[in-house]
Amino acid sequence: MWHKTVLSLLCLSCFVSCTSSSPPKSLSSQEIRLNIHSDPVTLDPSKARDITSVCILKMCFDGLMRNDESGKTAPAIAEKYDISPDYKIYTFYLREAVWNDGHDVSAYDFEYAWKQFLDPLSPSDFAYDLYIIKNAKAVKENRMAKEQLGVKAINEKTLVVELEHPTPYFLDILATVSFLPLPRHIVEGNSLWASGDLSSYTSNGPFSLKSWKHHNAIALEKNSLYWDVAKVRLEKVSLLIIPDENTDLHMYENNEVDWVGSPLSSIPSDAISYLSQSKEFSYHPYAGIYYYLFNVKQYPLNNVHVRKALTLSINRAEIVDNITQTKQRPACSLIPPMMWNRSKCYFQDADGAQANLFLAKALEELGITIEQFPPITLCYNTTSGNHIIAQAIKQQWEKTLGIKVELQNKEWKVFLDELSHQQFQVARMGSVASINDPSSFLDTFRTDSAYLNYSQWTNVSFIQLLDEAENTIDKEKRLQLLADAEAILMDHMPLAPIYFTNGSYMKKTYVKGVQLSELADIDLKFAYMDAR
Repeated sequence: MWHKTVLSLLCLSCFVSCTSSSPPKSLSSQEIRLNIHSDPVTLDPSKARDITSVCILKMCFDGLMRNDESGKTAPAIAEKYDISPDYKIYTFYLREAVWNDGHDVSAYDFEYAWKQFLDPLSPSDFAYDLYIIKNAKAVKENRMAKEQLGVKAINEKTLVVELEHPTPYFLDILATVSFLPLPRHIVEGNSLWASGDLSSYTSNGPFSLKSWKHHNAIALEKNSLYWDVAKVRLEKVSLLIIPDENTDLHMYENNEVDWVGSPLSSIPSDAISYLSQSKEFSYHPYAGIYYYLFNVKQYPLNNVHVRKALTLSINRAEIVDNITQTKQRPACSLIPPMMWNRSKCYFQDADGAQANLFLAKALEELGITIEQFPPITLCYNTTSGNHIIAQAIKQQWEKTLGIKVELQNKEWKVFLDELSHQQFQVARMGSVASINDPSSFLDTFRTDSAYLNYSQWTNVSFIQLLDEAENTIDKEKRLQLLADAEAILMDHMPLAPIYFTNGSYMKKTYVKGVQLSELADIDLKFAYMDAR
């Protein structure tokens, strides 16, 4: 292992020398340069599902609500709003705002967008986010007409939204990508508006898309027509598309990018120990979890005792102490402790003895011997961290349980496609809450056909608890119902929690005002470059 030590020392030496060089040109031009490891999947808000797409869309679009300088949800396109006494009807009054082509942003753009997301023929991946709107689920399932959806533009500047049930986090979720407007005058009759010729790509946020050279770079520039342009100090956002983590880090060290790492890219795992000594290195806690997902319809993962044996035999402490090394916490539950005060460990970490008891039970139920137990295939998307963790868990499973494990490394888009078609046995997954509420994690498993429920697991009692929680106004009672639902999920174990996530990143000292949220968002609206 001597070569890694030498490499680390060389990199540290390079890092120290490079960061002492003169500041880059971007300081005078108010340009921030970052890297993303791959092209965004889409720049259509109705189809976005990956972190890269979501972060870029949040740079380019404004919804009714948006986070302010303090990170709190605040009115954006909605200048003000009224809430009915039963917390089910919201009336939003829109401010004067325009799209970057000069057309007015209207309440009709929001009504049109949400109905598009819920069109039965639309592939909107996060349509279930809108199911809190009255009749939304029935509209998506083609059981009701769009006209019956609980959203109505009364006029150009007034939008009325009726909910299925009181939702304590409704204003927060309005700041997410799922509730963005669409430029109706551009999108109607033009299904390729966000994927063909992007010269007329239209948005209404702090930045506008200037160019997208696939597999190369994306350039954004300040939107001079933005309603809050006075608070936008950056003139340009340059996003390089470099898949290799080491190249990305090298460019940071050479002052070619201003930020490296979470949430848009990652830092090589074997560089963490020396980089963490720098004042430019930071951790940021996320309401997220890194886990392995089981396809419960695939043999032998359809046996719950197999899933429990695999889960309990993982040594999480070893992974966070020796591999990730960025202050992650071993996870023995689904919902991150930072989201509530009801966190519970459902099993003991690295419990090899109990894992083997579960495996013995599984073998009995399957009617096979350990010699007949088929190899388990573990697939993961390409990053050095995912690869090292997969290798470690493969060794743990083989040593503790005496089974065979095969690893499959997939490029990101291929990985997502295979998951969406359930072409896997065990898959690496990471999930960050879309809203600061435990339901963000639990709702994924509400139905076996839910978009992100690649495991295909669901349970009637689990669903009943979620439904009851939805209709419960009492905060403590609602949280208890969600805790009971988590207990059912962990007993059936469609996933193996591994660790609760942190983001690790490095930024130049002259980069100021970047907002990072617990939801793995990066907001550059208030960012600026200042060497003072």
